[in-house]
Amino acid sequence: MQENDRKLQQAEGGIEETSENTKGQLEEGVQAEPKVSDEVVSENEEEKKPEKETVTEDKSTEEKPEKETVTEDNSTEEKSKENDSEEHIDEIDESNAEDAEDVENEKRHTIPMLDYHSMSMENLVGELQRLVKNEKVQAINKHVSSIKYEFDQKFQEFLDEKKEEFISKGGNEIDFRYNSVAKRQFNEVYSDYREKRDQYYKKLDQSLKDNLQKRLNIIEELKGLIDIEEDINTTYNNFKDLQNRWKNAGPIPRTNYNDVWRTYHHHMEIFYDFLHLNRELRDLDFKHNLEEKQKLVERAEALAEEPDLNKAFRELQTLHKIWKEDIGPVAKEHREEIWEKFSTATKAMHQRRQEHFQELEKVYEKNLEKKQEIIANIAKIAENVADNHRGIQQQIKEVEALRDSFFKAGRVPQKVNEETWSYFKETVRKFNRTKNAFYKNQKKEQQQNLEKKKELLELAVSLKDSDDWAEVTPQMKRIQRDWKKIGHVPRKYSDKIWKEFKDACNHYFDRLHAEKNEAHKEEFENFKKKSECLDRLKEFQLSGDKKKDIEDVKAFLAEWKQYGRIPYNKKHINSKFNKIVDALFKKLGVGKQQSELLKYGNKVQELAKTEDNYAIGNERVFVKRKIDEVKSEIRQLENNLQFFSDDSEDNPLVKEVVNKLDKQKEALQTWKEKMKKLNILEHKLNKESEEEETDSNEEE
Repeated sequence: MQENDRKLQQAEGGIEETSENTKGQLEEGVQAEPKVSDEVVSENEEEKKPEKETVTEDKSTEEKPEKETVTEDNSTEEKSKENDSEEHIDEIDESNAEDAEDVENEKRHTIPMLDYHSMSMENLVGELQRLVKNEKVQAINKHVSSIKYEFDQKFQEFLDEKKEEFISKGGNEIDFRYNSVAKRQFNEVYSDYREKRDQYYKKLDQSLKDNLQKRLNIIEELKGLIDIEEDINTTYNNFKDLQNRWKNAGPIPRTNYNDVWRTYHHHMEIFYDFLHLNRELRDLDFKHNLEEKQKLVERAEALAEEPDLNKAFRELQTLHKIWKEDIGPVAKEHREEIWEKFSTATKAMHQRRQEHFQELEKVYEKNLEKKQEIIANIAKIAENVADNHRGIQQQIKEVEALRDSFFKAGRVPQKVNEETWSYFKETVRKFNRTKNAFYKNQKKEQQQNLEKKKELLELAVSLKDSDDWAEVTPQMKRIQRDWKKIGHVPRKYSDKIWKEFKDACNHYFDRLHAEKNEAHKEEFENFKKKSECLDRLKEFQLSGDKKKDIEDVKAFLAEWKQYGRIPYNKKHINSKFNKIVDALFKKLGVGKQQSELLKYGNKVQELAKTEDNYAIGNERVFVKRKIDEVKSEIRQLENNLQFFSDDSEDNPLVKEVVNKLDKQKEALQTWKEKMKKLNILEHKLNKESEEEETDSNEEE
């Protein structure tokens, strides 16, 4: 009894220590083993041990523990009950049989089965390393198989993507090679696991065979007890010794566990029937066994209140192991009743687990909906792949985020797992194929762009040392504009060709700017002189002598004109000068038109000094164009007035048009006077030229 309590405490303690780490463990029962690669299948075949020595007892006489007293009268009813209870009992029997092969194998229940599907290849390698290094090799077979399945799937997907990318860049499929650090590390760790596993099974195999033979020998000795003619007390003591030897016989192959136990239990019952000659000894044992089994029933029934379902099921397994291995039969009149109680408690736990798995199935269905939605979003992107680099890069980020969400969405029902995974992979591949096709075509375009840019580079290099600024500058600017329109070139050439082109352009424009800077020096000098002239004009005071004051103002105008060009961004100084001059003429009673003509007279004098017929001709063209523009504006205003009646002179619009018309007529008169001055100048220059020509002829 103390031994049984100790086993229960150990079971409870073991579960309590790891209850927080066993999330997902119950899922192991509902989710089928993942399909593994051919390599894994063959390795699992290696794990199968040769058939151990079988028990040759007549199976027709063997009984399951819950059917210890099957009689001919109620055999049909009992067989029906046996079928009803078979599912929940067999589940525990199979698990205990697996644990019976090696007590260390029980640890597999407390090693959490993580969501390997959501892990990256690198994390899967890390988890495999942790398991192989820290856990018993016989306890991690399912974990390793699941990890290998997920790793192989992810690596194959990754490899297919790299292969498509390689082919899209013009590579030949037979030349494709890819070295993966993660794959190499995984193979190393997995090889280490296989080596440890093979060594373990090699050592275990002979030990299991020896222990099996020990138990078969004990059964033979047990069978022989009823044929030995000796004192019943001596026989009973020998029976107890056989029971102790049985408990200490060690683990046997899982394939023989249940059959060997049933045979042993069958002959124990026969021996107890033989003990009818000494009812006192038999009844004492029956009583003790009944008390122990009643305690187990109480413990099993109490598990219904245990909130931790995983812990409850593990304890129930331990109770079944104690029931089967450590406690003998009870009196026939109690056998059916006590077993029914224990079986009912087991069935209740089984029902709880089934309901739990049904709830998990609902979660898996929701996960399936999430994954289908994610796949649909990827498919939508795959159907509308962008036609530019920036757009595709953005879509690549979106697809990667969706892939991460897919792996984190959780498990789906096993029946659609392969289908969902295949659909997911094909959808991602569709996007990758379209993406790779774009970059393949882009590579051709970039090569064409490279040739175009090489031509522009040659042209820029040929022009960079030219001094024909007026002709080459617009051409160099056009070359730069054309360069920007061409687009990308292959990355390995882009930096080099851009640097060469930029250097050629910079070389030319640096020379141009140096040339302009020399010209700018003269312009800034003119600006400095004009600033000084403007300052003196600001200080100028009228003397009261109109003629003298007009001459003084005209002197300022002449001085201003002789300074020439100034920097473009300093031209506002001209406006300041003209405003002051206009104000002075106004004070002197000189009208605006006269003022304009006085200022223009200075300009004509400057032209006369230069005797530049080309400049004078340009000025005539300019003045004539202004005369034509003013005449056109006058005609338009006069036409506008015709739309008004004779009695509309007080109309503000009419007044505005009349004012504009008067101003334009004044402007026309001013421009005509300017043309007159130019004509006088031109006539004077022509006359002087004729006189010079006459003098020259006379001298000859």
